[in-house]
Amino acid sequence: MLDMEFYSGKRVLVTGHTGFKGAWMCQLLTMAGAKVTGYALKPPTDPNLFGICGLSGKMNSVVGDIRDLAGLRKVFYETMPEIVIHMAAQPLVRESYKEPAYTYETNVMGTVNVLECVRTSRTVKSFVNVTTDKVYFNKEWEWGYRESDELNGFDPYSNSKSCAELVTSCYVKSFLCDMDVAVSTARAGNVIGGGDFAEDRIIPDCVRAAKKKEKIVVRNPFSTRPYQHVLEPVTAYLLIAEAQYKDKGLAGNYNIGPDESGCLTTGELVELFCRKWNERIGDCIQWVKEYDGGPHEANFLKLDCSRIRHILGWKSRWRIEQAVEKVVDWTKYNDDGGDISGYMCREIREFLQIQNNGIIRNKAEEKYG
Repeated sequence: MLDMEFYSGKRVLVTGHTGFKGAWMCQLLTMAGAKVTGYALKPPTDPNLFGICGLSGKMNSVVGDIRDLAGLRKVFYETMPEIVIHMAAQPLVRESYKEPAYTYETNVMGTVNVLECVRTSRTVKSFVNVTTDKVYFNKEWEWGYRESDELNGFDPYSNSKSCAELVTSCYVKSFLCDMDVAVSTARAGNVIGGGDFAEDRIIPDCVRAAKKKEKIVVRNPFSTRPYQHVLEPVTAYLLIAEAQYKDKGLAGNYNIGPDESGCLTTGELVELFCRKWNERIGDCIQWVKEYDGGPHEANFLKLDCSRIRHILGWKSRWRIEQAVEKVVDWTKYNDDGGDISGYMCREIREFLQIQNNGIIRNKAEEKYG
């Protein structure tokens, strides 16, 4: 179980904190009472979740480029983090075909820079490098990839994340194994949740089309991916960081993904979204297949998450139906002008209640009622 009390007062540095997943991470950490510093570029979209939920007033938010080693060193020196969660990345497959050099600079050399700062830090005890399920050499087989399988992503984004895995492994073997710092990589499947405004992602595309009452355009309805609510990997990253902080022997590589019910084709996911949107909003949106001749993308991808379940006791909590409902409900609440920060706190609290068998083991209950 994830013990949020552990993070109370801990100095945590999150790279990529202005992104979708980073904003959820920082919202959870501030609820837990952590001393959070973020290092990232300005939010990548307008609107953006980081701004909507007002996180800049709750944490130390530093605008900087992960490729700037001097700037990153300065932040490490000034904040002396105990725990580092590295999420800064160029995260889009299609964008990586347009800007391959930038993608490699950010995802590979950015990781080198973070590891350099960890290597020369006297305070870091736990480092988690967030990569992706796409790091594996995809053979389009029907069973899930294990952490020991070959790494060699096809497209520039996936391949750059494979390289980041290798860089991390090299730093561990060459430097960090002899230091009092534990290092893990986390390979998570596709995430969905309220507040994702990114271009070229299926659920944000669905939301934009639905709000305009347009048909949802799907490029390839037959590709299969593991989909999960954003709180699933976010809490898993924190669980890994906590576990290896207490016991360095628990460090390693971890897959994070849903059970079989969360592995859907894109068409099945969009159909589920349409049904939930129509039920909860009262519309009658539909989707249509429209292939646009884009670059190569894998057709089938699934993870075997036995290792994190066996070693750390983690398991997926919200089924895909509930995750999609959360997206629809968040969107409606935001469009109605609701308090998104408070709404996210309630959603996090609900997730933690499920995860901890109804017992809130942090200070969020007292603070947010």
